[in-house]
Amino acid sequence: MTDNTSHGSSTPDHEEETTRRYYETSDVDAFYDAVWGGEDIHIGLYAHAQEAIADASRRTVRHAADRVADLLGPDATVLDLGSGYGGSARALVERFGCRVVALELSEEHNRRHRAANARRGLDGLIEVVTGSLCDLPYEAERFDVVWSLEVLCHVTDRDHALAEAVRVLKPGGALVFSDIMAAEETPAQALRPALSRLGVQSLATLSFYLEHLSALGLKPCFEDRTADLTTHYARLDEEVHRRRAELRTVIGPSYLDGLLTNLPLWTDITHRGLLRWGLFHARHTEAAPHRGPADRP
Repeated sequence: MTDNTSHGSSTPDHEEETTRRYYETSDVDAFYDAVWGGEDIHIGLYAHAQEAIADASRRTVRHAADRVADLLGPDATVLDLGSGYGGSARALVERFGCRVVALELSEEHNRRHRAANARRGLDGLIEVVTGSLCDLPYEAERFDVVWSLEVLCHVTDRDHALAEAVRVLKPGGALVFSDIMAAEETPAQALRPALSRLGVQSLATLSFYLEHLSALGLKPCFEDRTADLTTHYARLDEEVHRRRAELRTVIGPSYLDGLLTNLPLWTDITHRGLLRWGLFHARHTEAAPHRGPADRP
């Protein structure tokens, strides 16, 4: 179910526009606030099967940052692709003192992001930008780290988005990202009912990412955490069903009923081994040309 096509366009595609419209609805915000904690909206790394979703999601951010901690500090700049509510950006700034450019399609999310940064006194270190992953408005070799958590699944032209991310990466810099992927040879029709709620048409595979990262002159490493994906959707399904009476007071009935129907589909396909998830960490190989024009205590 890999999307291997290149559409030759640097403008936001239909799938990105669908994503923007989905995430800008008040029901979606209420869902992420009530169930996910409203700070990070990533797949979690779980210490145990009943851990709070928000705690596990924050652990994902810390764990991803550990992979690139040697590149981060007060002189470093990170590009956060698909920054959402800004949880990753704030965590990186508070931990490392680095600067973050946070790029996100949704201006609604960006307004919320900027307000949270101002409340925490971080707006001087985080620049929030509305834009597309496929048309980065930055010169080549600008960023020490390019970061993205569960965003590429919303992009049709993933090979172009990867090329753009590598183009703006400094020599010796690192690309760190996670994504929900189809297991190799998973038929498209098996995933389509679950994906429909998010407006996602297809998923990449692990082999797609490894091949494209290598072709872009990076040495990729992948940490498989698919078991956490299974736990995550089981927890979401459990929380929404357990709290459905409470959630009806903050989420519209149509959207909530859709969640009650859709989340069991995600639980099913994760239990059946049709998806993969984990963390990619990729750096330039010493011999390869760049393609494209430490913690503080």
